[in-house]
This record gives sequence, C-alpha cells and structure tokens, in this order.
Amino acid sequence: MQPKSTNPPKPLPAATLILARQHRAEIQIYLLKRHSKSGFMAGHYVFPGGILDPEDWQYSIWQNHVDLDENALCIRLGGGSLTAEQIISYGVAAIRETLEEAGVFFAKRFNQSRVDLEQVARLRSRADLPREWFINLAVSQGWTLMLSALFPWSHWITPVLMKRRYDTRFWLACMPADQKCQPDRHETCHGLWISPAQGLAGNLCGQVPLSPPTMVTLQQLLVYRSLEDLKKEMANRTWGTTIFPRMIPLDRGAVLLEPWDAAYDQPEVEIDAAGLEKALLPAGEPFSRIWYHEGLYRPIKG
Repeated sequence: MQPKSTNPPKPLPAATLILARQHRAEIQIYLLKRHSKSGFMAGHYVFPGGILDPEDWQYSIWQNHVDLDENALCIRLGGGSLTAEQIISYGVAAIRETLEEAGVFFAKRFNQSRVDLEQVARLRSRADLPREWFINLAVSQGWTLMLSALFPWSHWITPVLMKRRYDTRFWLACMPADQKCQPDRHETCHGLWISPAQGLAGNLCGQVPLSPPTMVTLQQLLVYRSLEDLKKEMANRTWGTTIFPRMIPLDRGAVLLEPWDAAYDQPEVEIDAAGLEKALLPAGEPFSRIWYHEGLYRPIKG
C-alpha cells in the first residue's frame, strides 16, 4: 500500500490462468503461493500469471504457432474488446507463465509424447534460461500453443493507489489430464488444489491468504457444482465489464471497494475503522468490500 499520489504508475499488461479440474464431487482450482520476498502479493495465493514480456508481442511469429486463426481468435476470445494481436499476446503470456510457475504446458506438436512435455517442464526450472527461451522453444521445436483451450474469464485493473499496478486478463482452462502442477520454487513456493469454498474459508482464518482478485474469482466459482457446469459458462463467457477496485486508505491498512459496491462512485466514503473486525463476513457470503489488515485481505459488510 502507498499514500495517495497524483501520478499513479501506469498499469502493466499482464495475464493470469485459472486452472480448474473435477475432483470427486467438487471443482478444484490450482493456487500458487507467492514467495515472501515477491514485490507484489508476497505470501499470498494467486493463480499462475505475470506481466507480458516483449517476446509475447511478437505477433508475426506467434500467429504461426497458435491453434486458432485470426478470425477464430476474435470471435472466440476477443469479445469485441481485443485485437487478434492483443489476444495472442495475452494468451501467449498466460501459457508461458503457467508453464514457468506451475509446470503445465498448453501446447502440442507432431508425434508428441508425455516425455516431450516432461522435458519442457524440466527446462523451465533452469536458472540460466535467457529471456527469449519460450519463443525460441516454440520455433525450434515446432510447438503450437493451444489458445483453443483458454477461455476469457475477467479483466482486472489494479487500484490507483497501489504501488504496483497491472492491467490483467484472467483466462480459465481445464487442467490437462496427462500433466501435473509443480510450483517453480522461485517465484512461487507452494501450490495446492482447493475447492472455491475451502479456499475462501482458508483465507478468512489466515491459512490460505488470498489476493483480492483470487478472492473474488473463487466467490464467482462457488455457483458451479461440476466442471461440466463450468464448461457451459466458459463456452459463452466474454471479458465482461472491467473490474477496477477503488482503494480507501486507512491509518492501518485499507479498504477496497469493488465496482458493484453502493458507495463506489461517491466522492467521499466514510469507513468506521474501529468496527471493521465486527464487519467481517463468513466465507462464501457475497461481498463488495475487502479489508486489508495485518497482511490479510478479508471480506467485510458494505
């Protein structure tokens, strides 16, 4: 958190991938814990993701290494708000970051085997990888990225008053059955599969501290009883209205107002800081406000 600034940092383009799977009678989502020394959301559980690298914008190269043509990209993944170049760039970044942080590779090539995927997963762990390693991998080994496996979920912009800001596309994909998730032990130190309800409960008690977008996303996913139900939503979902939280600084911590909060557009918002502990909501209860206090983000009454 930082004090109010008249010149907030410009949000950097970023991409995140929500991995979902069916586990017995419930949906589970994969979460990664950010390293305690991370510059953003340190110690919090998030989805695999990060900022777009310059190589992710190499449209002339990547258009030959994705499994959707320009028309299909715009119809299926653009939602009228993104160009084919932007879709590919955000999609490439989501797939690259998911490979780097979670060891899962949404790609295919001629006569590929499980060993090929395992070799790529091991490669991402090398400490001496050059910045261009991912685009070089796709070109030299003939990999085609599976943008067809990704679906739009939401579009977030970090609040103005936060020190680091991102303009992030949240994609959603079903976990490949022939792969497994493994944290990179560098940017992320722990990974877990968890149901949305368990994730929200773990956040409330501090055992699974969540970032605000992760909290909201798990809350959104509560309504889906099976992966098949979620797939039906994925097939027709667009990016929707941008989620741009508003931060209200406090002497200790802050309160984040989501765009659906009744006071979101009011010039001045009064917060009873002394009563916030009593305003905490049970896990799973709908919320429009998030209280940041002593390193935790938790839902409170509006």
